[in-house]
Amino acid sequence: MNDNAVPGTDKMMMTTMEMFVQESDRHPPVIFALASGLSRAAIAVMRLSGPGTGRIVESLCGRLPAPRRASLRGLWRRDGDVPVLLDRALVLWFPGPESYTGEDSAELHLHAGPAVISAVADTLVALGARPAEPGEFSRRAFTHGRLDLMQAEGIADLIDAETEAQRRQALAQVDGAQSRLYQQWADRLRVLLAHQEALIDFPDEELPPEVEQELVNGLRVLHATMQDYLAMGEGAERLRRGLVFAIVGEPNVGKSSLLNALAGRDAAIVSTRAGTTRDAIEIRVVMGDVPVTLVDTAGLRETDDEIEAEGVRRSLFHVKQADCVVHVFAGNPPSSRLEGDGVLVCNKTDLSPAPDGVIGISVLTGAGMDVLRDVLADRARALTADRASAPFTRARHRAAIEETVHHIGRAQAMAWPEMRGEEMRLAMRALGRLTGTVDVEALLDTVFGQFCIGK
Repeated sequence: MNDNAVPGTDKMMMTTMEMFVQESDRHPPVIFALASGLSRAAIAVMRLSGPGTGRIVESLCGRLPAPRRASLRGLWRRDGDVPVLLDRALVLWFPGPESYTGEDSAELHLHAGPAVISAVADTLVALGARPAEPGEFSRRAFTHGRLDLMQAEGIADLIDAETEAQRRQALAQVDGAQSRLYQQWADRLRVLLAHQEALIDFPDEELPPEVEQELVNGLRVLHATMQDYLAMGEGAERLRRGLVFAIVGEPNVGKSSLLNALAGRDAAIVSTRAGTTRDAIEIRVVMGDVPVTLVDTAGLRETDDEIEAEGVRRSLFHVKQADCVVHVFAGNPPSSRLEGDGVLVCNKTDLSPAPDGVIGISVLTGAGMDVLRDVLADRARALTADRASAPFTRARHRAAIEETVHHIGRAQAMAWPEMRGEEMRLAMRALGRLTGTVDVEALLDTVFGQFCIGK
């Protein structure tokens, strides 16, 4: 059969649609989405997944290509009895379960013209498919066991990665680095729980005395291991979301000029008039391979101006929220330092030298700026240092591990075997929420709703 022949000469469109109506009563619908995005490009990748994908592909191009091999085909629809060519595209067929979603799937590599994409999408709808919701492909992959919840979140992070460090971290999560560690903990806890159940169910049996001792020792070691893991800090989570560096100081010390210099563009208005900056200005940059949001704040001083006073209040708020405070002054050092982990910077060294032990710069001449950039980059790297072999990257992960540690700690303190066993079961449940093995339904919409369409 000619691969570019008009398909469906022995089938009418209505027959195909009737089959899809019957199919949808028993199986999830076929979904489709433009996986390559909407930006101008030469090629657009339309992804399909679900039972019945094969029939849709056959209706479009006549017959299925060989699995996982690209085949150039004509894509057709019917206008009454008249076949209409939509595009000539590369078609790939991925029969389940060996596909990303675990279902029958396909990709159509189209010419990326808007008219082509629209015509193919309309035809897919006519054949019984529907547009995918955000994250629905990955959610189906999770449902069919092709990836766990940690890996699914890693895919979302990989799509959003701005820097090389974020890419490496997300890729490690996609490859299952975190999942393997948490699974090891779950396996150890499961064995300990089995020992506990044996002690409860067979109290009159002569079980080896070392069973009880191994249980107690195992709980203690696992509890300490997970506590150490939590103590390693939030570096990976900070790297995923990016850092916030707040630039603060009194009026007219050059905060806005410093922001512009670090950003490499005129993002903030610079004026010799005090109180020019009334609201925070945020600029996203990369420092030390870490995404950093620089926040230019209003000058800190007592003022009767209601708007400027509100700006000062917001500046103090940003200081409390910032990962690092860049405290800028000119001339004499400030009498008091703001709270928080920060960097003290003396600007306008072209007019007077910086005090000893303080980073001196001149935004006007550029003197000292390279040194300051290096210091801030080192600070960004230190705040996101990966000291764990498989660090947690989200607050959800930390909360689940903390809950697990809490229940294991309570289990150690329980004298009654039944109460100890219950605390261990609660610990297992909390740990299972990390990878999605138990109690995950409430998490799914939140996790997968953050995805882009087509992933």
